[in-house]
Amino acid sequence: MMIDYPVAGLDIGTDKVCAVIGQYNEKGLFEITGRGVSRKGGVRAGVIVNIEATLDAVMEAVDMAEQEAGFEISGIIVGIGGSHIEGVNSRGVVSVSGRNSEINQDDINRVIDAAKAIVVPMDREVLHVLPQEFIVDDQGGVKNPLDIMGQRLEAKVHIITGSAASRQNLLKCVNRASFRVDHMVLNSLASSALVLQADEKEMGVLYIDIGGGTTDVVVFIDGAPYYTSVMPVGGQTVTRDISYVLKAPFEAAENMKIDSGCCFEELCDENREVILPRVGGRPPIAFPQIDLCQVIEPRVSEIFEMIRDDLNKKGLLKRINGGVVVTGGGANLEGTVENARAVFGMSSRLGLPMKCTAANPAWLSPEYATAIGLAQYGARQGGVTAPMPGRMPAKKGRGRSALLDWFKEFF
Repeated sequence: MMIDYPVAGLDIGTDKVCAVIGQYNEKGLFEITGRGVSRKGGVRAGVIVNIEATLDAVMEAVDMAEQEAGFEISGIIVGIGGSHIEGVNSRGVVSVSGRNSEINQDDINRVIDAAKAIVVPMDREVLHVLPQEFIVDDQGGVKNPLDIMGQRLEAKVHIITGSAASRQNLLKCVNRASFRVDHMVLNSLASSALVLQADEKEMGVLYIDIGGGTTDVVVFIDGAPYYTSVMPVGGQTVTRDISYVLKAPFEAAENMKIDSGCCFEELCDENREVILPRVGGRPPIAFPQIDLCQVIEPRVSEIFEMIRDDLNKKGLLKRINGGVVVTGGGANLEGTVENARAVFGMSSRLGLPMKCTAANPAWLSPEYATAIGLAQYGARQGGVTAPMPGRMPAKKGRGRSALLDWFKEFF
């Protein structure tokens, strides 16, 4: 179900807090009408460590997006991430209870409940339960078992859990900014729905979102997620390397990375020079771009190699036939796609927002994929409150419905 009134998405990241407001237009495209970015922050590795600083950033980003969109919003789709996120595969089985052994919705609900009955520590909670496939009387590969005849129904699901404290801190921060959290969605699920194509998910695709403090990884096979991970390294790790090796202030190192950085040596311009500012009033110096690349490339390669090795251990790498898709702010670094192609030995591409339009084309950038994906999630799923006077009432009972909407999305 798509809704045709504006919805807001909020990405609270390590480098920035980004708010996006958008809605589906008459052409079926998701139209971004407002975007706000705040570089303030109290987030480290995707987790809030300073409520007040994050609160200020949220208010600044949303206020900017509201001004550009031309109206105020009340409810927000909020993304959750961080190295506390974990994904695990599970399965459950039930006997079919429907009349004439016909599988009904109650059977589907029961088997999903059975599959998600795993032991979760008290300091963690389940964020998403995503169906992978159903098995009816040993016949696998069933996408939707509704109305199929059978005696035994089995479900394979991917369960994503996270820190209960981190979720509560996010909720507290947004509520204190006077906004209502309509949904809380894993960042990588929202952004991957925005930039991945359905055939890539079916063939098996590795999705990598390189943020400031973390790198999100999801593997889709047969249209469903089979692996979810958040690594505590990202673009800031690369910047710290530059700062340490070149003895430059962190801000200057970040600017050099953005303006002249490259992480694939073959793409470097041998005639291009990089200006290194120096502290204490010392004059800046110039050096070849390839020297900067030799600092950046090993770290980016290491991030990809860590992902590759973990997937190889789990036997998932050989099931990825749709290639690698890289997005996030770190994907804007020149040579990222080429580096990924070399490390994984398979086709790679840049993950850009699809089927979207924006008042400013610069908003359709990989670094805003999560915020756009969150807003699009709300517009696609429905069940959020319209942001204007006389708005529609929020729908009740979204827990089960949201689960089924995710089911439809992945299949």
